[in-house]
Amino acid sequence: MSGTPRALIVYESMFGNTWKVAEAIGDGLRTVIDTDLVRVDRAPAEIAPDVRLLVVGGPTHAFSMSRPSTRADAVNRGDVVMPADTGIREWLGALPDRTTATISATFDTRITRIRRLPGSAARSAAKLLRRRDFRAMVPPATFFVDDTTGPIEEHELARAQQWGVDLGRELRPVLGPIRRRMRRSA
Repeated sequence: MSGTPRALIVYESMFGNTWKVAEAIGDGLRTVIDTDLVRVDRAPAEIAPDVRLLVVGGPTHAFSMSRPSTRADAVNRGDVVMPADTGIREWLGALPDRTTATISATFDTRITRIRRLPGSAARSAAKLLRRRDFRAMVPPATFFVDDTTGPIEEHELARAQQWGVDLGRELRPVLGPIRRRMRRSA
């Protein structure tokens, strides 16, 4: 792996809505920095030294990050897009303390009709990252879906992309000039 700074987005998504948000955030971040997007069950056990920004996102289940029981409930509700055995809670719990200059940002999805309920997967993830010595770059963000299984509205995806652009802008002073790799098409 090269030493070129990059961002890593790790997401959990049961019905595909949080995945769509993660992709939109990645689209925004890529305007500034090379960005990889990875589903939590395929996420690395350690954060590589060239990852300067770690973005973690998942759905809010029972006022926090999902648990095995809430993921099993999601499987019983219908068509899930990822295995239910690993979530961001377990991945973050196994992540070693930060050893490089990685900063973090977190996001979650939740149902529109329960906007004011307490608890948030993003806030819980931010707490776990703080315990691992990751410095939060911005407050946790929430994106809304219409119901448990979605859909997510286009304006929320546009807001997620803009959040990614804004993250990139916030990151520039931390990183200094970034020389982006040229991607060649075949």
